[in-house]
Amino acid sequence: MTQTLSVAITGASGRMGQTLIGLVNASDKMTLTGAIERTGHAWVGQDVGEMMGGGALGVTVTDDAAAALADADAVIDFTAPQATIAFAALAAQAGIVHVIGTTGMTEDEIAALAPHGEKATIIRAGNMSLGVNLLTQLTKRVAAALDTDYDIEIIEAHHNQKVDAPSGTALMLGEAAAEGRGVKLADVSDRGRDGITGARKSGDIGFTAIRGGDIIGEHDVMFAAAGERIILRHVASDRSVFARGALKAALWGHGRAAGQYDMLDVLGLSD
Repeated sequence: MTQTLSVAITGASGRMGQTLIGLVNASDKMTLTGAIERTGHAWVGQDVGEMMGGGALGVTVTDDAAAALADADAVIDFTAPQATIAFAALAAQAGIVHVIGTTGMTEDEIAALAPHGEKATIIRAGNMSLGVNLLTQLTKRVAAALDTDYDIEIIEAHHNQKVDAPSGTALMLGEAAAEGRGVKLADVSDRGRDGITGARKSGDIGFTAIRGGDIIGEHDVMFAAAGERIILRHVASDRSVFARGALKAALWGHGRAAGQYDMLDVLGLSD
């Protein structure tokens, strides 16, 4: 019998956590061995399957992340920046794959992952879906082909519970557009327009964030010039597209050399 990958899921009670648990449980390549929640959470000490409203899965939700990771080959983490940094240290200590889908991380928080990437395999991406990563590559190529006569605007929409803006995916697309143009996103990013802002600055990359209802994720990259617009678009209608990408990343990362990777590496799309 082929040995399955032992997987721990952080933020087990969250939307993504439950989606991941369901997919791992249904997989013939993975086994759920850990479900992690913060200390004091109502799910701690309970069977995760029962807390999700189904049958028992034989995995008790724990707040002892170190113990859960010690029994795993990989941990999949869609939580919050500071929690992710703490999980990175534990994953490095355990020598397991750390798949990070957490968004809203600052440059300093991302830099804090670097020492852990020297000891373990870290796969981090602003978005785990195949379609979005293809969109990222297309954005880079189109930006490289068009000059600053084409204004770049990134419009993203998500549900009303999302806490960060612009989304990690929008920033990933912005980075791709900036790279295509040979500039740094920090130098050309335009994220706030309110009141009398003056004319749009040539070469800027603009961001607009929409929040409402239960929108899972929509991203448009618009290249607008006099007389024409080119719009690249990705719409996620099911949260499982991100979860499936994360599972693919965990399988790809198992046995990989320590270091920091992204979904373009996983999908073989890196330049």
